[in-house]
Order: sequence, then C-alpha cells, then structure tokens
Amino acid sequence: MSTPPAPVKDSSPGTETVPADIARRGPFSRANLIGTLLGSYLPLIIAVLVVFLPLLWMVLSSFKKPGEIVTLDLSLLPAGLDPENYRVAMTTVPFGQFFLNSTIVTVVGSSIKVLLAILTAYALVFVRFPFKNAIFVLILVALMVPPQVSILPNYILIAGMGGKNTLWGIILPGLGTAFGTFLLRQHFLTLPASILEAAEIDGAGHWRRLWQVVAPVSLPTIATVALVTVVSEWNEYIWPLIITDKPESMTLPVGLTLLQNSEGNGAGWGIMMAGAVLVILPILVVFAMLQRYIVAGLTQGSVTG
Repeated sequence: MSTPPAPVKDSSPGTETVPADIARRGPFSRANLIGTLLGSYLPLIIAVLVVFLPLLWMVLSSFKKPGEIVTLDLSLLPAGLDPENYRVAMTTVPFGQFFLNSTIVTVVGSSIKVLLAILTAYALVFVRFPFKNAIFVLILVALMVPPQVSILPNYILIAGMGGKNTLWGIILPGLGTAFGTFLLRQHFLTLPASILEAAEIDGAGHWRRLWQVVAPVSLPTIATVALVTVVSEWNEYIWPLIITDKPESMTLPVGLTLLQNSEGNGAGWGIMMAGAVLVILPILVVFAMLQRYIVAGLTQGSVTG
C-alpha cells in the first residue's frame, strides 16, 4: 500500500498542517484549471449561448430575404446586408406612432413608479406611523400575486373612467411597484443611522434627508430599480393589448402583433424580425448607459467590514 504524502508543517502559531500534494498545487495546476473550467467558465458559456444565439439569429434573419428563411437549406449568415426588411417594417404600420407611444408610456410610467417606490421605501424605514409592518406585509403579498389576476378589474375600472385607447389608461394601473419598494426598503435598512442623525441635528426634515442624504448614497440601487421598471414598461404586452384596439394608441409590442397580422405569410418573417430588433434596440442602449450603476447596485452591501 502507498503511504499518504507527509504533511507540510508550519511553525507559525495557530496554523494547521497541510498535505504535501495540496501544498504543491499551484494556481495553474491541472486540477485547478480543470475545476475552474468545469465549475465556472463552462456554465457561463452555456448560459451566454442560450441567451445570445436566439438574438443573433433574430438579427441575422432581419437581413434575409424570404427565400433564405422559408427553405430546407438553412444558412446562418444572410446573402447580403439588405435593410429592405427594416424599411418595410417601418412603413407597413405606423411605426413612428408606436415608438412615440411606447416612449411616453415608459418615461412617464417608470418615472412615477420609481418616485413612488423611493417615497414608500423611505417612509417604511425612516418614518414612524402605525401599522407600518402590516403595510409592508401587504406589499410583499402584492409582490407574490400574479399581475394577470388584476387584468379584468383594471379593465372594468379604466374602461368605466374612459381610459380605453388612451395612454393614461395604459399607465395608470401599473403605477405601484412592489418589487421596487421592497428592494429600496432593504437597501435603506443598510444605511448607517449616523448620517441620518447628523442631518437631523442640522435641522433637515424628511424631505431634505431623503433627497440630499439618502437618495445620493443610494443612486446605484435606484438605477437598478429604474432599469427594471423601464424594461418592464417598455416590454409590457398583455395590458396594452387589452386596453387598446386602435393603432394611434398602441405601443411597440402590440404594434408587432399588428405587423404580424399584415405580414402573416411566410414572406413576412424577415420583416417581423426587423421589427423585433427595432423594439429591443432602445432597451439595449438604456442598459449600456446604466450598466455601471446596475452592477454597483446589485453588489452593494455584499461586502461587509
């Protein structure tokens, strides 16, 4: 029988002996490299490919002609970068009106939702009032309830108020954000009480403490909530589809449905792919602009000391 390697002794007080094979294992040893590749890089590459390949296929298909898509001899790359599909997509339906409607709904709706989330989270953490914990529990309950449950009551309410085929009818039912309130509340709880106490000693009220102390130090988390809200508002499909049936009040996701109905045959796949690219492109620009804030907001509080 082979004897195990002798342990390497360390004379430093409080240290333990380490087996010789582990002590000789450097950062670039075969075991470490294989463990890193199988445990880190391989799952990461697979996850990236699962997300990226459909998007790549969509972008490449938006430049293909009908004969290159509806065929048994599929090819990844298009024969040429012909922007004809984009021109047809923007002229077949009122694409400019859809884009304007989506921009208004997203900017107004997300701004109000983020503002309400900040005010609500601040009140739940720094303001004393009765039944505060019960209200927070109700917010958590709202976070767990699927939004589809409230579609019928919201439709009856908004239609009764005359909000059908209007932009405010699209915006109003979704102004409350339980997720944003929860995330900001949890972040506000990690703020040191000393900075709030110093502001209170200087005579700052709740309004000044919120916008001059709490909001500036919470900017990464607020940016994270803002991005999630913007993406949700921009991609919202079910509620705008139900509350609108006229092109002048439709948003971009609903407009794609109208484009699909007008290009229902096989020749319209490239046109629909071009329309989908035009829908997701603004969100990619917003994500690129807020990326550094998002990373900081998601990792904030993970390091203590």
